[in-house]
Amino acid sequence: MSTIKVKDGTEIYYKDWGTGQPIVFHHGWPLSGDDWDNQMMFFLQQGYRVIAHDRRGHGRSGQSANGNDMDTYVADVAELTAALDLKDAIHVGHSTGGGEVIRYVAKHGKGRVAKAVLISAVPPIMVQNESNPEGVPLSIFDEIRQGTGFTRAQYFYDFPVAFYGWNREGKTVQEGIKHNWWRQGMMGSVLAHYQGIKAFSETDFREDLKSVEIPVLVLHGEDDQIVPFNQAPKSAALLKNGTLISYPGFPHGMPTTEAETINKDILAFIKS
Repeated sequence: MSTIKVKDGTEIYYKDWGTGQPIVFHHGWPLSGDDWDNQMMFFLQQGYRVIAHDRRGHGRSGQSANGNDMDTYVADVAELTAALDLKDAIHVGHSTGGGEVIRYVAKHGKGRVAKAVLISAVPPIMVQNESNPEGVPLSIFDEIRQGTGFTRAQYFYDFPVAFYGWNREGKTVQEGIKHNWWRQGMMGSVLAHYQGIKAFSETDFREDLKSVEIPVLVLHGEDDQIVPFNQAPKSAALLKNGTLISYPGFPHGMPTTEAETINKDILAFIKS
């Protein structure tokens, strides 16, 4: 296994395949780099170097008791990209990974990042508060905390149904994808997943978005039941060089269920 040890001693697992311009993939909660299998294969065959890490507490990375917060996630990415000496990179993030991408670019990406892609992403900020009255009530995240922390095996088995939109009329559960989601989730640390809910729901990325000058593509499904679609236009509006593509009927997990469309649009953006 390929790992680096970051400054607090936590081991971060990563996959690094191919040569050419690097594309770094940042996964969503509570998954792992395996959630990018389709994109890794597609872009590898297009001649890119593809890299996907498991966030601390997720997948095959170390299960640290501390550091399960956005700033530490981003610091880990900065150590990984420095260790691999990545330059002119494209960073692609899904859901929580989208927040990780935009903060990494804002805080550490100068001179290393060419473009970024945010897919079904949590920025600008998810939780409802005085400055974000259209956000998701904190009580919803408390329910996710309760299910994750204390009935995780069953909760994670049920969660993919809304994640992939299989609860909509005419949709059927794709059992292999559902079991793969559960497998990835159960590989990680229950503590990291529990604490990570605060990281993805309460972190405010508005200043990060405003400060980023590179081109950023924002992709979001209009039937996203996990991160509401109204996040995407707000992010695009805050970016200096943002482009929004929305997809009627697409679910939160669209990089998996709608990979052909998503991959095509990312490739066009990279080549533009």
